[in-house]
Amino acid sequence: MMFLKTLCLPLLFTLISLRSCFGIDSYTEDPFHVDFRRGRAYRRPISYRPYVRTFGHVPNIRNYRNPYSVNRFDHNSGIRARLDRARGPMTSKMVNVDDFGAKANGRDDSLAFKKAWNYACSSSQGATMVVPKKKTYHVKPINFSGPCKSPLVLKIYGTIKATTDHSEYEGNGRRWLYFDNVENLRVEGGGTINGNGRTWWEKSCKINKALVTLQGSANCKLLHLLCVVFRIWPTCVNIFSSELQAVTFNECTNLRVSSLRIKNAQQMHLIFRECVNVNAFNLRVKAPGNSPNTDGIHVTGTQNININNCVIGTGDDCISIVSGSKNVRATGITCGPGHGISIGSLGAGNSAAYVSNVIVNKATFRDTTNGVRIKTWQGGSGYAKNIRFQNIVMNNVSNPIIIDQNYCDKRKPCRKQVSAVQVSDVLYQNIRGTSATGVAVKFDCSQSVPCRRIYLQDVALRAEEEDSAQASCANVRLSYRGDVSPPCSSQN
Repeated sequence: MMFLKTLCLPLLFTLISLRSCFGIDSYTEDPFHVDFRRGRAYRRPISYRPYVRTFGHVPNIRNYRNPYSVNRFDHNSGIRARLDRARGPMTSKMVNVDDFGAKANGRDDSLAFKKAWNYACSSSQGATMVVPKKKTYHVKPINFSGPCKSPLVLKIYGTIKATTDHSEYEGNGRRWLYFDNVENLRVEGGGTINGNGRTWWEKSCKINKALVTLQGSANCKLLHLLCVVFRIWPTCVNIFSSELQAVTFNECTNLRVSSLRIKNAQQMHLIFRECVNVNAFNLRVKAPGNSPNTDGIHVTGTQNININNCVIGTGDDCISIVSGSKNVRATGITCGPGHGISIGSLGAGNSAAYVSNVIVNKATFRDTTNGVRIKTWQGGSGYAKNIRFQNIVMNNVSNPIIIDQNYCDKRKPCRKQVSAVQVSDVLYQNIRGTSATGVAVKFDCSQSVPCRRIYLQDVALRAEEEDSAQASCANVRLSYRGDVSPPCSSQN
């Protein structure tokens, strides 16, 4: 026992001294490392504070703060981390469509594309599916379905071209390239997606007046109904191209679409439906100005989407944003020809529609039928709110600024209805240029549900040819800040 005391006690005291010397007991974790360990480091808080009206009369100009400050709409920081998850894996399988039988010889390569996708999607280590450059692949309607086992990249270097056999679209929901329920997907490469739409446009009632004569006073919808009832699809699918979709992303999460040319769609070029966390940038979308219903980018039911640095010229809306869409930012958009950037139409068929938190920033419109437009049907319900159009240039635009709560896309006038989609909290800031018509600003709002909290700040629009432009304003509650031209003479 004496031996143990003699040997162990000094050793114990030595260990205690060493522990105290190196500060083991006194160590306190750095607050930064606490945050980092808990996942809070470098995270910017996001908040959407309730709207506080500060436009109009400002008692203290020094303390004035724009309610539409960047922080209120800046959801970029919040979704950037989630979008980064769509980056391709560090080491992934290379899946070339040629290895699965694609020939690019003018014949159908659909089966090879489908096999390549299935193989890539089933890879647990990630995969990059490649469409080689300097080749043109003809494909029929294809469903690229998820979920996939790991992040996936689709590199389109060459050209994908749609089949000219219209009967192939029967039973496929009138979709061509359809990406469904895919998470962490990137589609890029600098290649071309060609919808081969000219043969469809020729069969449109809007182009082929003989079809209108054929149906007499009836509209296209009646003839369409007869086609469906009697199931004469080979003929009808050539006549009607209602909502034909070239490239559709449905229920996709953490999606990135970039550096592509999409042209001559059957109708709509690029559709984001029910997606979350989307980044679409460096896209060139083109179709002739007289091609019917060829929307450039269509956003429906989608949240947290950034559309950046895109050149869009089509026969319909450059960008259309419809119900269920929230936190939408479009920056650096060049639009023309086309119908401008539209929110709506909303509320068709007495339906409820909801759109909020939309920013259109740094856009240029040239020779378009509209600039920035909000359009709703009578009889609808819901809202379009928290919308900002800023830093925009208009060049020979027919309706540079327009809100139309009496929208009607029918041959006969639509009947008057009391209910309407509420349009509110809309800011037009730093918008300049020329109008192709004498009316540069038009607010045609509902008498029963007028437009509320509409703000014009630093707006300068003049007529392209006439002496001066005018503003037409009905049932709208307006506030001005800075120089606004033309102003509303009355707001009813």
